[in-house]
Amino acid sequence: MKILLVSPEVVPFAKTGGLADVAGSLPKALKNLGEDIRVLMPRYKSVSKKKYALKTILKKIEIPIGENLEKVDILEGKIPGSKVTVYFVENDKYFGSRTELYQVEGKDYPDNLERFTLFCRAGIEMLKKLNWAPDIVHANDWQSALMMAYLKNWFKDDPFFKSTATVYSVHNLGYLGMFNKDKLPITGLGWDQFIPEKLEFWGNIALTKAGFVYADVINTVSETYAKEIQTEAFGFGLDGLLRYRASDLYGILNGIDYEIWDPATDPNLVNHYTVLTLDEKMENKLALQDEFDLPEKKRTPLIGLIGRLTVQKGFDILATTLEQVMKLNCQLVILGNGEPKYHDLLKKMHKAYPKHIGIKLGFDEALAARIYSGSDLFLMPSRYEPCGLGQLISFRYGTIPMVRKTGGLADTVHEFNSKTGEGDGFVFEGIEPAALLATIKRAIEAYKKPSVWSKLQEKVMQYDFSWDASAKQYQALYQKAKAKRG
Repeated sequence: MKILLVSPEVVPFAKTGGLADVAGSLPKALKNLGEDIRVLMPRYKSVSKKKYALKTILKKIEIPIGENLEKVDILEGKIPGSKVTVYFVENDKYFGSRTELYQVEGKDYPDNLERFTLFCRAGIEMLKKLNWAPDIVHANDWQSALMMAYLKNWFKDDPFFKSTATVYSVHNLGYLGMFNKDKLPITGLGWDQFIPEKLEFWGNIALTKAGFVYADVINTVSETYAKEIQTEAFGFGLDGLLRYRASDLYGILNGIDYEIWDPATDPNLVNHYTVLTLDEKMENKLALQDEFDLPEKKRTPLIGLIGRLTVQKGFDILATTLEQVMKLNCQLVILGNGEPKYHDLLKKMHKAYPKHIGIKLGFDEALAARIYSGSDLFLMPSRYEPCGLGQLISFRYGTIPMVRKTGGLADTVHEFNSKTGEGDGFVFEGIEPAALLATIKRAIEAYKKPSVWSKLQEKVMQYDFSWDASAKQYQALYQKAKAKRG
């Protein structure tokens, strides 16, 4: 099959979240399965032409944005270490001059609708000028959802796209792509789209609806999350539409790139190890304790947490529990950024418990790897989590996850029973601080049994959450989309 995967971010070129990891890894796995897959993304300021050996293949394509015309160039490169072609939409005004992808100082760029309208329309024009008609256009999240609407409304009778089926993936329904209704003409779509059955959403427009309404099939990043978004609690007001399209809605669990996340070769680690040399993991723990100015104690359980310090990630649940966690004779290292009130709380807690909690506000990919490898336990108390990559990476590094039972966390982590050896982590269901605290206590009790713990580590390190299995499921999904297209 000829597949165009459309994503606003792709590792290693640009990243704000898990979507970038998917868009950088899934195409490589599909390429290995023999598919002709190519990727489309914007060329942001951070994407160096020289570093990635990008070359211009199309120049000065005119794209209507409302009543104005913008010109774009199309550049071509490869995902590093692969043969996967990546096309970049280049426009200095909307992409090349921006320091961030979607926001500046926490606020959305006011012209995001113009930016991603340009991106989607340029992608379709590029396909025609290259004379490359894909069997599948696979759009991801609201930034590329308009492509679904354009293909179904403007090009449904175009012979060039007669065999093109569409797939839309939502990686986090919390981001709807909401804009004022007065901006609809910017997209080029007519006011016939401004109805609840199409793009209208409580008096505004929600771009993600373009994907949900017009794609041949819809998918999200875990089976449980595919069910959850059909409920009022997790559907962000679109649960009715998703229930209506339930027969076309699928969940495929994300994988992780085992060439990147490998404790045997990871260049960021102090000491490499495998399931056969698990004792070598301890050197990473001691180094991590030292890096965070914590006492270097081999048998003190060390808990890692990486991510956004927000309510979605359950940080409000943890915040009300921190005082009690600090009394459990454990250590906690946190890497992330988010809401200022949580930044302030962590600074206060670090000052009060300098021997028990270490913090680094911001993000550091190399430090993240050291936390995965050096921690004994990895905490993910998310209120909702479409898939989650942290628990999969922690398995790979022999670090045991503690998670709330939601989304992909529910699909991948199961309560450990130290007597039977069943399960692989520690799970709580409620959002009460007491439930989280009880889970941490269970995990620490299991950690105190070295022979039981090492067997658990050996077990999870041998799991296979590589992209190979997920890529085959995407192949099947694409066939479903083609069957709908006829």
